[in-house]
Amino acid sequence: MAAAEAWDPVPEARPALERLRASIRGTLIEPTDPGYERARAVWNGMIDRRPRAVVLAAATSDIAPVLAAARETGLPLAVRGAGHSIAGFGTVDDGIVLDLGALRSVAVEASSQRVTVAPGASAGDVDRATSASGLAVPLAAVSPAGVAGMALGGGLGWLARSAGLTSDALERAEVVLASGEQVVVDREQHEDLFWGLRGGGGNFGVVSSFTFRAVAMPRTVLGATLLYRRPHWRRALAAFGRWSLALPDETAAMASFMVLPASAGRGEEPWLMVRSVHLGPDPADGLAQLERLRRAVAPDHEEVGPVDWPRWQSARDEVFPTGSRVFWSNVGFSRTDEDALDLIIAFASQISRRGTGIDIHRLGGAFSRVPAAATAFPNRTARFWMNIFGVWDRAEEDRGRTEFAQRAQEVMRRFSEDGEYVNFQSIEQARPITELSRRIYGEENYRRLQKLKQRYDPSNLFRGNYNVSPEL
Repeated sequence: MAAAEAWDPVPEARPALERLRASIRGTLIEPTDPGYERARAVWNGMIDRRPRAVVLAAATSDIAPVLAAARETGLPLAVRGAGHSIAGFGTVDDGIVLDLGALRSVAVEASSQRVTVAPGASAGDVDRATSASGLAVPLAAVSPAGVAGMALGGGLGWLARSAGLTSDALERAEVVLASGEQVVVDREQHEDLFWGLRGGGGNFGVVSSFTFRAVAMPRTVLGATLLYRRPHWRRALAAFGRWSLALPDETAAMASFMVLPASAGRGEEPWLMVRSVHLGPDPADGLAQLERLRRAVAPDHEEVGPVDWPRWQSARDEVFPTGSRVFWSNVGFSRTDEDALDLIIAFASQISRRGTGIDIHRLGGAFSRVPAAATAFPNRTARFWMNIFGVWDRAEEDRGRTEFAQRAQEVMRRFSEDGEYVNFQSIEQARPITELSRRIYGEENYRRLQKLKQRYDPSNLFRGNYNVSPEL
């Protein structure tokens, strides 16, 4: 105790933390405790923060005592699910981290196609559980990423065209509010909060349980990867734009510029990679769709064939390894005219090393049929969503990698539509967080979220996010 007290930067918080330790089923870890370094680590290696305490929750009953301790001490709070936040919102300096990562249960009710998910579960946990029943929940396309963050931020993945976002599939949530009150939230109970949870990014409470509406998923799907070398990029990207606009909802597609992982055996040159997956019952339909693109621009290499859903979902996990330094930015857009193509090819041509890349997700379908005012997600009209990312190991590369993503985003804003996707956005340190939040959500959504904040979290306990301030 003497060592801890000598270190303690907030000694007045110690009595409350000791009471918290005694009241939870999980473990409270402080900086002098064994395991602290592991407990404070998060997926993004650029995020290096030292919490005052990390609570490794052993049950959802641990949530309310942690919130009470944060209220009593005034220490900043961070809520961590699977710990995969791009912006590093799952940790905080000199505050309390509520780590829900051990709570990973997934319960599948095949008859009703409902899936109930604990707050620490990853996309991979859900995909493995649902595929056994011939089902899938719309989730992001990186299996270690947390389902909680997807549901609260949006959840853009391969099922967006056929089934919408992760947040669109949310049917019910159990939420612990800032006051400690536990409420059930759905279309009939706290319907205003149900709107805000789906895209509002964790501003209103801790979700202790998510129930999703799943969709049927074949035992295998038709996966395809077409690769194009640099001389063919412009023609291939133009063809992708035309081809993808005519796709049926059951075919998803994405174009990416990147140096492929070393395991792919494609050398050190960047490629344009068009990936698509056909989810319909007849693979021949998917093959016919692919043939249209092949006829337009023949690929330099391709891989096409049946694949099970969890394997497809996790195919790019190695691109984003835990502990790497990561910076992402994003923009939604619809234009694919000559000017837009010129800009995209111009900054894609600057990619020269592994770890920097651009993904262009084709949207439309179920994603675009959700009314704009139905959820807090900021934009339903964009035909494409671009994610510009950097993944690297050495701190000395931070400036160059982040500047590339920021420059590309600024260039594409000439063609962008309103709003940005919180789960694809790193923090820009030069701007106040509320300014970024207004830009991300758009002014109309931000004001509606602000009214919810005033009702459900007027003291702004949940501010470790793209924060919606309760203050006008």
